[in-house]
Amino acid sequence: MNKKVIPPESSGIQEIPLREALEERYLAYALSTIMHRALPDARDGLKPVHRRILYGMRLLRLDPGAAFKKSAKIVGDVMGNFHPHGDQAIYDALVRLAQDFASRYPLVDGQGNFGNIDGDNPAAYRYTEARLTEVARLLLDGIDEDAVDFRPSYDGVMLEPVVLPAAFPNLLANGAQGIAVGMATSIPPHNVAELCDAALYLIEQPNARSKTLLKYVPGPDFPTGGLIVDPPAAIAEAYATGRGSFRLRARWKTEDTGRGTYQIVVTEIPWQVQKMRLVERIAELINEKKLPLLADMRDESAEDVRLVFEPRSRSVDPALLMESLFKLTELESRVPLNMNVLIRGRIPKVVGLAEALSEWLAHRRDVLLRRSRYRLSQIEHRLEVLGGYLIAYLNLDKVIKIIRNEDEPKPVLMKTFKLSDVQAEAILNMRLRNLRRLEEMEIRREDKDLRAEKKMIEELIRSEKQQWKRIADEIKALREKFGAKTPLGKRRTGFAEAPAHDEAAIEEALVEREPITVVVSEKGWIRALRGQVADLSGLAFKADDALKLAFFAETTSKLLVFATNGRFYTIDAAKLPGGRGHGEPVRLFIDLEQETDVVSVFRYQGGRKLLVAGRQGRGFIVAEDECLANTRKGKQVLNVKSPDAACAVTPAEGELVAAIGENRKMLIFPIDQVPEMARGRGVRLQRHKDGGLSDIKTFEVEKGLTWTDSAGRVFNLTLKELADWRGNRADAGRLAPKGFPKTNKFDDSGGAPTNGTGADGA
Repeated sequence: MNKKVIPPESSGIQEIPLREALEERYLAYALSTIMHRALPDARDGLKPVHRRILYGMRLLRLDPGAAFKKSAKIVGDVMGNFHPHGDQAIYDALVRLAQDFASRYPLVDGQGNFGNIDGDNPAAYRYTEARLTEVARLLLDGIDEDAVDFRPSYDGVMLEPVVLPAAFPNLLANGAQGIAVGMATSIPPHNVAELCDAALYLIEQPNARSKTLLKYVPGPDFPTGGLIVDPPAAIAEAYATGRGSFRLRARWKTEDTGRGTYQIVVTEIPWQVQKMRLVERIAELINEKKLPLLADMRDESAEDVRLVFEPRSRSVDPALLMESLFKLTELESRVPLNMNVLIRGRIPKVVGLAEALSEWLAHRRDVLLRRSRYRLSQIEHRLEVLGGYLIAYLNLDKVIKIIRNEDEPKPVLMKTFKLSDVQAEAILNMRLRNLRRLEEMEIRREDKDLRAEKKMIEELIRSEKQQWKRIADEIKALREKFGAKTPLGKRRTGFAEAPAHDEAAIEEALVEREPITVVVSEKGWIRALRGQVADLSGLAFKADDALKLAFFAETTSKLLVFATNGRFYTIDAAKLPGGRGHGEPVRLFIDLEQETDVVSVFRYQGGRKLLVAGRQGRGFIVAEDECLANTRKGKQVLNVKSPDAACAVTPAEGELVAAIGENRKMLIFPIDQVPEMARGRGVRLQRHKDGGLSDIKTFEVEKGLTWTDSAGRVFNLTLKELADWRGNRADAGRLAPKGFPKTNKFDDSGGAPTNGTGADGA
């Protein structure tokens, strides 16, 4: 039996393009994340979850000095009334507000295990208790006096504040971190006394720039201390633009341990660094022998941080040892600055120091005006009530008679004594026992005091100058409460200049110094054998590959690679693979073009001169120090254009240069005919009719010219025996002497290890 299919009513379905639907929904999600989760409000420096926690705790009457209440009670109330998210997320936010190593000025006073600087987790919320701190009280001060707007909570049952009155510059004092959609914020904490000084200056000079305020706020003030080692210009630029970072280092000192020995003690570590993870990292580096200057490390911390470092020997420079630790561990960290905040609670914007403080000051003025108007309305209401009380007191018997005899006394009282509705209601609600105390003098005195206060408030509302004076007085009181002489207000983070050390010395301090033998194959594969291995006959290579060159070096050495494109590249010997396998291609360590080959690899010694040459016979002398490259792309020294290519490099030692061409013609000429340059094509060393230059070598007059053939035999000719081949630079030369290798190379020994200074190694 066929059933009739009834199509759904088309009126209830709307067709929307997928792109539009995704854009609309993702935009809604992004706005929700930006406005209600990740970015703080510039006025009170709080995100919604923190604001709801503080307001929820106020409703529970957890003021400073009050009895503690279970964190579970606080989390439950906040989640049920204001923040319909996970209880763990709320508790994590509460914990962070209570951690004195995370918050510069904690907003929650915690009792119990709230975690520690080691990175241990806090106890569950059923075990911990909390109440508000004095700083939180300042943030909430005036919230019951119409200081800020309220909005319905998520279920519409209760009202929650849109922003807190914030009599404390919390945005900069405690900082904020958050990741939204397409934007993020990262504001480090600052010293509140310094912020107060800057705010007072800003009241006097509203157009002051951020750089001007740096004389009051020199930089962040982290709860865990440490030292900022950035130059003042970089700090000024970061505060002016609202973007940048701060280089934060641990604070350390040396302690004399007798007999010329010492130990280094770290007393403060960078902000947001977990001490236990830091200790484990340093222990790993010691085991991996990546900190050769450090013998041992101990964690002697109790209430305060105390990490003890023992140097390898008494001759170790403590500053150099610490530089190696700063380079490899979180004893130095970068704290980002990205002052992306919500202006007026609505507009995300990256602000500078001056604008951030100006937003807080403008908010304080709004709060002052709102509280003043609220107080004014209370005074006017009270004056109206007092006027009714005075009429009632003067006509007490008649008032009592009306109340006793009339069924509806209120309209009769209003008509008889010309009272307002408020006055009549106040008289009817008055308790009988107050009639005894209701005296005319007291009423008139209170009326007089209230009228004087009303006049003062009206003058305050009319005068902007008085408003800023009142705000300045409040800021001065705040500065007094959290001044530099108080334990909480004292600056913890200092400023210093990073000591200038030779980069080579720092690099050497990071590697344990051991002898190695560097091996390079014909195909450009490189490896490092442990120790000085003279016999390489048993060395294995890939198919169709063989030994090109080998030389002795150390793990701390830098290697210079000269390529056919005329560029020099630098490789750290410590990064070379071990000798168990075939090694790795040189191209993995440097950016070498595919069509470029390696001419030579040798150990950098510094201070030497090198003679470089190309296949077309042109070359020059260059300082070895000029050949060091700072990047993987290398450093161009010998300028060559195809079909020309660099083909030889040798130390410029001695008085004479020997050049051999592919046509087997050899020329010997004085080295002083070759100019010294930093970069260029060079001058012609030897003229060739057929082929090009094959190899070059320098030598001393007394020692004569030496070469090695493929069998390993060494030949030596004196200057007298070389008379036929002597000439001037750019001559053609004569056919090489008998016994010269057919490869036209001065060293054809198969890459026997040298000390890194011979023609094969250099």
